[in-house]
Amino acid sequence: MPDRRRFLQAAACAPLLAQPWTASALTTRQPMLARTIWSSGEMLPVVGLGTADTFNVSPSDAAEMAPLAHVVDALLDGRGSLIDTAPSYGQAEAVTGALLAREPNRRPQVFLATKISVQGHEAAMRQIEQSRRALRTDKLDLIQVHNLIDTRNQLALLRDLKRQGQTRYIGITHYTDAAHDELTELVEREKPDFVQINLSVGARNAEKRLLPACQANGVAVLVNRPFQDGALFRQVRDRPLPGLAADIGCTSWAQLFLKFIIGHPAVTAVIPATSKPANMVDNARAGFGQQPDAALRERIAALLG
Repeated sequence: MPDRRRFLQAAACAPLLAQPWTASALTTRQPMLARTIWSSGEMLPVVGLGTADTFNVSPSDAAEMAPLAHVVDALLDGRGSLIDTAPSYGQAEAVTGALLAREPNRRPQVFLATKISVQGHEAAMRQIEQSRRALRTDKLDLIQVHNLIDTRNQLALLRDLKRQGQTRYIGITHYTDAAHDELTELVEREKPDFVQINLSVGARNAEKRLLPACQANGVAVLVNRPFQDGALFRQVRDRPLPGLAADIGCTSWAQLFLKFIIGHPAVTAVIPATSKPANMVDNARAGFGQQPDAALRERIAALLG
């Protein structure tokens, strides 16, 4: 992510940056904050990992795979569990599968989510089977209908697969504000286990109708694009971290942006994508300590005016 490292505060991150592949920098016995998946009561740690763009490398290229291995280690050492991927992310599923195969004993710690993005049941089943092979797993924790493609038909298929035990949860996704009204209607009508949406300190449209609908209907919420593809970091370029960050234990802008999201009571987990272990460690720290209440979230939002 452009210019991300310049926003890591020296006091918290200097030891890590001196040894950038040291995933154990966040190894902790303290549990990360977790939120309830309403359809089951299972708890999910609030900071996960997205793989769009960042995991699209050759699985056979050791030099490209090495930092991604440490990203996954940093997530798990930080007591996170959710890894979100998709067939449309290039090699991301194959890379994720290869990385998880390194240490099979850690696989039970991982909450593995992927997506379907095709029309029709037969095409969807082929895509799911391809995902299983790429991810090297017989069972997926979450399968989501990606970007509202053939949503009603594919949700029906996913419900069947859930009844058969081939996935534990089902969901729907999108990444733009323009989809929020349709997502709200689907949440109210279909009540999937999960909805994945965009939300950030600079893009708050989901707070109007969609997040209240998720709360009212018991739908867990995953958040993508928490940094608006790096735009938030560019907006605070060269600005010092505000004093209010210390009130909730933030030592970087990234943690402040993530805690703003986690602070909303409807949010279950946020899934920032990264290929840098240092950034994964920094992101994971947002899952610890005090989270902002409604008043502090507004003060954080006012910083970007």
